[in-house]
Amino acid sequence: MKNNYSYLINGVLAVAIIVLFILFFTKNGQGSGSGKNLTFANDSSITLPVAYVNVDSLLPNYNFAKDLNESLMRREESSRAALNQKEREFNAAAQEFQRKLQNNAFLSEERAKQEQQRIVKMQEDYQTTAQRLAQEFALEQQKLNLQLNDTIKTQLAIFNSTKGFQIILSNTSSDNILYANEKYNITDEVIEYLNKKYGPATAATTTTTEAAPKK
Repeated sequence: MKNNYSYLINGVLAVAIIVLFILFFTKNGQGSGSGKNLTFANDSSITLPVAYVNVDSLLPNYNFAKDLNESLMRREESSRAALNQKEREFNAAAQEFQRKLQNNAFLSEERAKQEQQRIVKMQEDYQTTAQRLAQEFALEQQKLNLQLNDTIKTQLAIFNSTKGFQIILSNTSSDNILYANEKYNITDEVIEYLNKKYGPATAATTTTTEAAPKK
């Protein structure tokens, strides 16, 4: 169970589900090739109206993503505590049963069988609970990943309304952008914009449902 949780938690900030391959057309709705001409600092030439965001850098620095990750970690800790309690109760009951069996402390064979069945039921309950919590955790992670994905897409659309990019790509360590000129990298600008719209990380004092991006 612990290994499963570790695998899930490690995937939170990576958010491999998120794909930021978003097409944004200029405000005037013109056709292909009619995008806004952009000039970048230290480069007087006209460049293509494209940009990319490094998701590996964005997610650890986006306060909303931090809050979602913190929420998942709290849920994992709560589930693990509940499972640990069940495991301790089962181990204690099993050890007590073994002690009584060795000392012939049961009044009858029937009473020993009843106690054995109770311990088996405790073990089954532990396994069922572990599976249920793992499934619930995976579903919660998927839900929050989708929420994060939708939030980023929505905010990027607003962000791009004044930028005029025709396309904004994602760039992570495992995607297909093998090379891109640094002047097309708008990661820091997007992080600053997203955090300005969302505000400080609030995971320590609020729940996930309360941590909603500002409109």
